[in-house]
Parts: sequence; C-alpha cells; structure tokens
Amino acid sequence: MAVRLRLRRMGRKKRPFYRIVAADQRSPRDGRFIETLGYYNPLDKPHTVEIDEERVMYWLSQGAQPSTTVNSLLRRQGILLKRELQKQGLDQAKIEEELKKWELLQLERQKRREAKEAQAKAEKKKKKEEDQPEEEAAAEAEVKTEEAVAPAEKAEQPAEAEAQPEVEAAEEKAETEAPVEEKPAAEEQKEEATPAEASEQTDEKAEQEDSEKDK
Repeated sequence: MAVRLRLRRMGRKKRPFYRIVAADQRSPRDGRFIETLGYYNPLDKPHTVEIDEERVMYWLSQGAQPSTTVNSLLRRQGILLKRELQKQGLDQAKIEEELKKWELLQLERQKRREAKEAQAKAEKKKKKEEDQPEEEAAAEAEVKTEEAVAPAEKAEQPAEAEAQPEVEAAEEKAETEAPVEEKPAAEEQKEEATPAEASEQTDEKAEQEDSEKDK
C-alpha cells in the first residue's frame, strides 16, 4: 500500500483548518486515513503548525511521500533538514549544531520579512497622508463649483418665467394683425348673386328646353 502524507480539511465553511495525516493515496482527500500526525491552521497569523516529528520520521523511513503542501510545512519545521543530516551519517551533536544554525537563519529571515512589511505599511500610510490634502482640495473645489452654478440656475428660471408672457403676447398680436386672405373674383361674384338673378337663370333654362321640344 502506497502511503501519502497530506492534509485533511476540517472546520466550517470559510473557516478551515487541516489535519496532517498518513493515508492511502487511493483514498479521497477527506476520506479514511491511517494516522494523524499533526495539524495546520492557516487562519492564524503567523500560521500555526504542530507536527509529531517522531511519527513523521517513521513514515518517511517507510517510503511515505508527502504532498506539496505537507512537504513545505516539513521543510519550514526543519524536519526534512534533520532527516537529510541523518542520511549523511552525522552524529547527534553535529545534527543539533546544524539545526541551531538553521534556526538562527530562520529568525533572521523572519525579522527581515517583518521589517519589510512594516516599511510597506509606513510607505502606504505616508502616501495616504500626502494624497489626503489633494483629495480635500478637489472636494472643496467641487463644492465651490456647485455653489457657483446654483445661483446662475436660479437666476435663469425667473428670467424664463418673465419672458414667457411677453412671447405669448407677441404671438397673439401677430395672429390678430395677420392679413385676411382675399377670395377670388369669381367666388365673390358667385357669393354676391341675388335671388332674382337666380330666378331669371332658371326661367331661361326652362325656355330653352321648351323650344327644343317644339322642334
């Protein structure tokens, strides 16, 4: 059976922590496992890691293969370095000496990392303080612009209200003074025909019809 050292997810949704387990590599990630070797909490700052070094060494000696994440955790804890020194056949005193040197290097690295983070925070804070006056000036200029535009808009509204009656009066005056369209002469004559003329025309038409019948 091929054994793999890997993480087993625990915890609730969006609040995970992991157990480091030895399991058959054919088992699913959160399925059955052989033994618990420690745990890893990524939500803590710095991350919390607890590993049973003796049992991890046993499984590594039996040919167990760590996953990528577990391999990284073992390297950070110095377990892989210790195993490598043991493979080289060094005595216990020499191994402890090398491990102390490694721990000092880790402490220096951690200090450099913390100093770098502190510097980044200081620069960010300084930049924010420098940008703040510019933002305040921009906000003040915007307020002044709004204050300048508001009176102009208010002044335009009464002017439009005063001009409206004048425009309406001018339109009414133009309608009243517009020239009356002249009717054609033929229409005027037709309208001016009296009832007597209409009667004469009817009589003449009747006489013509009678003369045609006599013929």
